[in-house]
Amino acid sequence: MTTVQAWKTAARLHTLPAAVVPVIVGSALAQSDGVFRWDVFLYALVAALAIQVAANFANDVSDAHRGADTRERVGPPRMVSLGRITAKQMWLGVVVSLLFAVAAGIALALIAGPLILIIGVVSVIAMLAYVGGPFPYGYRGLGEVFVFLFFGVVATVGTRYVFDTTAPLPAWLLSIPIGLLATAILVVNNYRDLDTDRSAGKRTLAVIIGPDRTRTLFVTLVYGAFLLIALFAMLQWTPFPTVFAALIAPYAVGPVRIIYRKSDGPALIRALKMTARLHLWTGLVIAAGVLV
Repeated sequence: MTTVQAWKTAARLHTLPAAVVPVIVGSALAQSDGVFRWDVFLYALVAALAIQVAANFANDVSDAHRGADTRERVGPPRMVSLGRITAKQMWLGVVVSLLFAVAAGIALALIAGPLILIIGVVSVIAMLAYVGGPFPYGYRGLGEVFVFLFFGVVATVGTRYVFDTTAPLPAWLLSIPIGLLATAILVVNNYRDLDTDRSAGKRTLAVIIGPDRTRTLFVTLVYGAFLLIALFAMLQWTPFPTVFAALIAPYAVGPVRIIYRKSDGPALIRALKMTARLHLWTGLVIAAGVLV
């Protein structure tokens, strides 16, 4: 594996759509309201992607430090634990990524005010504390709460806010299903790593509640998201064409069937990728519905 490949693996490129979707939906809402700006969209996109990459780098090095990522794990390899990238180099990658986020955040703050800087600082602290610091809440079953809040509510509403410093009701409502599907990605990821996390003392929510309840949680998150999309649209609390995103629900059968019938690593990795695609396509259809 080359150095470039090692860094690409550490960046976990397959996770980046989870950061992009709320930015696209929030920006579509801004376009629908007639306040869209390309510069704001690009700054928000850079900030979201930079924080996501920084989070992935920080998780890689923090998990290696705590012994959570071993050679027995069934997921993608972690570069620090395998010795492909040193811990010092990985932390430098975190800093560089955060510098991009800070630059984009300052640009957004000049447009939308200092509240954006506060949101950015809180997001970075939450990201670093996920598996780092004295209270790594990702090890205490709180990772799903973080993902729902920051990859759903904060990212979607925050993106809409930076265009004209308003946060209309549709942004809050649509942030909920987006957050639920993003959380489902983490749930299937932790379900895949349940055994190795338990052995390493990493108490994710999946470890705490066990495999049966984790599967139930996954199904609830996924189908709950599509139910809310349809409900909000039918009540006309969100633009009605967003109801078409609920038609994607049948594609959730694939990952649901896998986590109920399969337990091997490759199958669960496939379920993870399918859930990530489900989240992406749902976000894109929601955005298209908003624009219509």
